[in-house]
Amino acid sequence: MKVLTMKCMKCEKEYPDAPDRYVCDECGTDGILDIVYDYGSIKITREEIAASKNYSLWRYRKMLPVADTTEIPPLQVGWTPLYRVHAVEKMLGLDNVYIKDDGRNPTASLKDRASAVGIAKAREAGAKTICAASTGNAASSLAGFAASAGLKTLIFVPKRAPRAKVAQLLVYGAKTVIVDDTYDRAFELSVEITKKFGLYNRNCAYNPFLVEGKKTVAYEMWEQMGFDLPDRVYVSIGDGCITSGIYKGFYDLMQLGLTDRMPRIIGVQAAGCNPGEIALKTGEFVAQQGDTIADSIAVGIPRNRLKAMRALKNSNGDCISVTDDEIRSALLEMPRATGVFGEPAGVTAFAGFKKHALAKNIDASEKVIILITGNGLKDIESAISVCTMPTPVAPDSETIEAHVKKLL
Repeated sequence: MKVLTMKCMKCEKEYPDAPDRYVCDECGTDGILDIVYDYGSIKITREEIAASKNYSLWRYRKMLPVADTTEIPPLQVGWTPLYRVHAVEKMLGLDNVYIKDDGRNPTASLKDRASAVGIAKAREAGAKTICAASTGNAASSLAGFAASAGLKTLIFVPKRAPRAKVAQLLVYGAKTVIVDDTYDRAFELSVEITKKFGLYNRNCAYNPFLVEGKKTVAYEMWEQMGFDLPDRVYVSIGDGCITSGIYKGFYDLMQLGLTDRMPRIIGVQAAGCNPGEIALKTGEFVAQQGDTIADSIAVGIPRNRLKAMRALKNSNGDCISVTDDEIRSALLEMPRATGVFGEPAGVTAFAGFKKHALAKNIDASEKVIILITGNGLKDIESAISVCTMPTPVAPDSETIEAHVKKLL
């Protein structure tokens, strides 16, 4: 068996591998479990990976906690593009800057990596209905993947979730509860309902198997860089699940003897919701309200904080914050320099990278990857808010010609 045990991040109590084991019995929701592998039983080489014609996260199936016989959902997820961004290099005086665009996944966010593994584990558990709480992306991701697999979904979202994300999950047929409160309360309710009605829970900060799906983005970075590693990865932080996944992916590669080092993981939060940044500096998490334009990371109580802090500390990383004005600037600067359109939470990573670069905190020769976690169409209203919409022009040729001359 690939999975050796499931270990509590808080008290270190161990549990046998089970698809519907979520948290530690002793520590409750604070006791998120870590999937511990028997790395000696995983036989895989660079040559084997390179030869794979399966251009999805399932090219790494041997490194995932999914049985060989388990039916996986049909949507193609993963193997998203990694772009070298020369314009950004020139602008900031750096030599090696890349963007990993996970907005290219089926439902337009990195959360699809978690949902793909989550659906597989739900099938192993014999579940028919899956429950989750989300600020929007995980909800629409779960709804899409569940629809493709013929499973039902019950989803809780806070009232501030962008309408585009809510519309997406409704189109997929999800039974949706809009909670007149924050994401943190929606999360608590989803756990309560999961227990009461015997549903399968997809919450990434509750179900430890979901982080295992997110770790595949680290595998892809490594492979797409020619089986080499970046020196730094910039990623936005909400619950801490993506940060945890990136670390776990690079950790796996080291344990399997495929790499010999760990890139620095730099978490970026919004200044209006930065419990991770404060905790890294003070050693204590303090709950916040989650006041930021970047709704996907407006998480005042990071549920996967133990794994996220492990990722930042063990990678010699850092956690910084940027203002909403810096995020708004990045909503325009990044796509105009790279052609990649990101939602506010996605471009938060770019804003943090730029902040570090301008402060000369990045050596020019360092290889840097900025992970964009969601497509800009996920929150089109935020994109519109930073643009000046053109005024309609009379359709006669003379007027159009005069107008074009002004534009050019």
